[in-house]
Amino acid sequence: MNLPEELKYTKEHEWVRVEGNIATIGITDFAQGELGELVYIEVETVGETVGRDEVFGTAEAVKTTSDLFMPLTGKVVEFNSELSESEGDNPGIINEDPYGKGWIIKIEIQDESEVDLLLDNNTYLELIA
Repeated sequence: MNLPEELKYTKEHEWVRVEGNIATIGITDFAQGELGELVYIEVETVGETVGRDEVFGTAEAVKTTSDLFMPLTGKVVEFNSELSESEGDNPGIINEDPYGKGWIIKIEIQDESEVDLLLDNNTYLELIA
């Protein structure tokens, strides 16, 4: 199981990379494995401020659809164009590289204290074990 130590995680299986006041968010290797082949990622919240634990989009796989939950309150400033149906249309990169090219959104963090509520990789590993 690939769980980079520098990232933070949520109980809903999102990962977060914090760089200053910008957070990059995706779904974990565990989540993409459980979902299977991803065929569509929908994010209609670009430009909007979304609260922590609110839905910011959906991930559609061959067999199921899953909501994507915001790990931190923030303004969605970017959606990965590689995943966009109108641009790259390649949601499969999440299956191939969930922590790199498969990121989903970038947000401007509104409340930095919420970062402390996220899980470290050891705690997340215990959750999925």
